[in-house]
Amino acid sequence: MALIKLILLEDVENLGLAGEEVNVAPGYARNFLVPKGLAAKATAGTLRVLAARKEKIEAHRKQELEAAKALALKIVEADVTIPMQASGDDKLFGSVSARNIADKLAELGLHVDYLKLKLEEPIKQLGKFEIEVKLHHDVTPKLKVWVVRA
Repeated sequence: MALIKLILLEDVENLGLAGEEVNVAPGYARNFLVPKGLAAKATAGTLRVLAARKEKIEAHRKQELEAAKALALKIVEADVTIPMQASGDDKLFGSVSARNIADKLAELGLHVDYLKLKLEEPIKQLGKFEIEVKLHHDVTPKLKVWVVRA
């Protein structure tokens, strides 16, 4: 299968950073990257546009990193307690998902997208859990979550 050469206009997770030249499958380029404005075909014009935006991209990247670090400090200090109904052997009637945890964080004033919470599977028992939060590719703090009997 032939690959298409593109230049990324925005950072794309698991692919590359803005300004990098990447080779991707034609369908991925045609159906996702190009329509969303994340990438453009590698041409001389695209390279000129990217060079003009380079300072803005670097400033935006630095600002995102600083914001992620500040949020990470708050997340590390936060303790999230989620009351749930449970049986006698500490198994939950239901489960705690990433959305539940994100909602509790929002109540504490910490707005984190639930997709950034790296929860391998929903929590199904009482106890203390440490959940990784991927705020930035360099910043992944651990969040302490307590699931207690309601």
